[in-house]
Amino acid sequence: VQEGAPSGQGPNLYGLFGRTSGTVKNYNYSVANKKAGVVWEEDTLFDYLLKPKKYIPKTKMNFGGIKSASDRKDLIAWLKENTGPHV
Repeated sequence: VQEGAPSGQGPNLYGLFGRTSGTVKNYNYSVANKKAGVVWEEDTLFDYLLKPKKYIPKTKMNFGGIKSASDRKDLIAWLKENTGPHV
């Protein structure tokens, strides 16, 4: 989550809020993620983090999701504080 840091297993999350899914340079997204056109905000992340593969079918995201609404809210709050300025 650092500005200019390379992507790893997933794309670098710096600048996440306000960014459109599938748009980090030099990251190999699934076609589904590129075509989804999701703008990452609190509400879209809240829904996505519940069941990523249901939210964006055919995504290659290998993560089952977070069932707890409070845990998702806590993670989103952390992301808002640690992913840089919002677009």
